[in-house]
Amino acid sequence: MTRIGIVAELGQETRVAATPVTVRQLAELGYEVVVEKGAGESSSFLDDAYVEAGALIVGADEAWGSEVVLRVNPPTEEEIGRLADGATLIGTLSPGLRPELVEALAARPITALALDAVPRISRAQSMDVLSSMANIAGYRAVIEAAHEFGRFFTGQVTAAGKVPPAKVLVAGAGVAGLAAIGAASSLGAIVRATDPRPEVADQVKSIGGTYLKVEVEEEMKSSDGYAKATSEAYNARAAEIYTEQAQDVDIIITTALIPGRPAPKLLTAEDVACMKSGSVIVDMAAGQGGNVEGSVAGERVVTDNGVVILGYTDLPARLPAQASQLYGTNMVNLLKLLTKEKDGQLRIDFDDVVQRSVTVVRDGEKAWPPPPVQVSAAPAAQAEIKPAGEPSGDKAGKKGMSPVGKAVLFAAGIAALFGINAVAPAPLPQHFTVLVLSVVVGFYVIGKVAHALHTPLMSVTNAISGIIVVGALLQVTSENLIMQVIAAVAILLASINIFGGFAVTRRMLAMFSQGDRAHG
Repeated sequence: MTRIGIVAELGQETRVAATPVTVRQLAELGYEVVVEKGAGESSSFLDDAYVEAGALIVGADEAWGSEVVLRVNPPTEEEIGRLADGATLIGTLSPGLRPELVEALAARPITALALDAVPRISRAQSMDVLSSMANIAGYRAVIEAAHEFGRFFTGQVTAAGKVPPAKVLVAGAGVAGLAAIGAASSLGAIVRATDPRPEVADQVKSIGGTYLKVEVEEEMKSSDGYAKATSEAYNARAAEIYTEQAQDVDIIITTALIPGRPAPKLLTAEDVACMKSGSVIVDMAAGQGGNVEGSVAGERVVTDNGVVILGYTDLPARLPAQASQLYGTNMVNLLKLLTKEKDGQLRIDFDDVVQRSVTVVRDGEKAWPPPPVQVSAAPAAQAEIKPAGEPSGDKAGKKGMSPVGKAVLFAAGIAALFGINAVAPAPLPQHFTVLVLSVVVGFYVIGKVAHALHTPLMSVTNAISGIIVVGALLQVTSENLIMQVIAAVAILLASINIFGGFAVTRRMLAMFSQGDRAHG
């Protein structure tokens, strides 16, 4: 049985890689779990709770000597040396930002998996630790801002006078930004948000925010789920908006990050200088250079005009119990993928895009960077205007039937319809004509429906399928064997459509219900 070791974190880190709840889940996968003594105390998970969950409490050397070691933060060189030969280390390694760490891991005969390198595709969402921690960080950013602000977020009318609501600007509507918008809105503040992707406007609005659109001709699109660098035109207009908002709002929360690059500067020293005394800025990108001029990573700074700038880089760790639970769940979901047989044996399949993406080192051989992953379909490019008579790119590569051919085929179809009706006994001609017309109308109607509407269309057609079933049930009692066979086939096909439509509808409703619970 493979042993998993949960080790303690260094320094001020309060999170732990597994909680008593996730330890039980790891045991269900067939693993033996050991926990370093005191590893979960900073997250309020005592050793006794781990023991009750089925884990063994051991010393640091024994935990690091396990076949699989789970960790939150990247290991030091000393900790890498404590790993056993052939061991597998799983944690947030930030391999794209730490080339020296990748080299140090590859120098040992071990395997290293970066939980923060999970691609942003649908089936990997349950393992996306970056989103989990960003969600917590966005919420905590609002709590920190409220602590510093010293006033109500919500507006009130009291006997002592009217209290205006706080005005909050959130720069960036990613996972962290949306969490901050939702938290500030629920506290009663007036919340505004900016983001280079116009498609997030509906998401901002749905959680109580107002989207401030940056009016430029370009459109920001992402093929890997992460933010892209913006153009000079966008940056110029955005800078004007930030200056305008800085003079009006009370709290600004910045979340803008670009993977592999320093954080973009959104607020200048002049913008900060024009904010009211007592205003608060939370720079969530301070660890990567900061979005705000004057912010310091990990520090609280007060400007000459009384503006507080928070550059805390440990926001998730300030909610250690919740952060550890979500982190541990992400870890369990990855291990479920790596342990499909639930036999306690970890297997890495490079044919799986998720497993390939998270693998930094495999058996002492460097596997980073992984092949690029396309995680979102690129929008169809607008058709170019071609000179008259010049075929378009699609038509040039794929020729359709000519107008003459279509006319001949249409005439042949009509002739066949009249021919069959001329020799068929009554009442077959009437029924056959209705069938042919239904097929033609259905083909043209459904063929014009957008692909995105096919699923609701299937649900709506359940009523039509029900009528078919009723008609077929009446015909299945006919004395004609052929009629019975046709009716039976009709019942089967219509029933498949009905049950399939309802099954798809239920799955869609379940997804919406889960989304509501997640945002509730």
